[in-house]
Amino acid sequence: MKCVKNTKTGEILRVENRQADAKVGNTWVFIPKSEWKAVSRKTEKQEVEAEKKEKTISEKALKRKKLKEKQRQ
Repeated sequence: MKCVKNTKTGEILRVENRQADAKVGNTWVFIPKSEWKAVSRKTEKQEVEAEKKEKTISEKALKRKKLKEKQRQ
């Protein structure tokens, strides 16, 4: 497996050796795996953080709602 980057668009792909050899030329270049990891893991972390925020907001809202209901009774 090799990592390649499109110099025009900035797209990073991890492909088989033969596909990478065929792509590399004017617009595609080889890059280190660490660069591919950095890009792919950033998006995963951002998605997980967004999910956590959504859960905490909804949990807080539920707690507030329950508290208000208890106070009304």
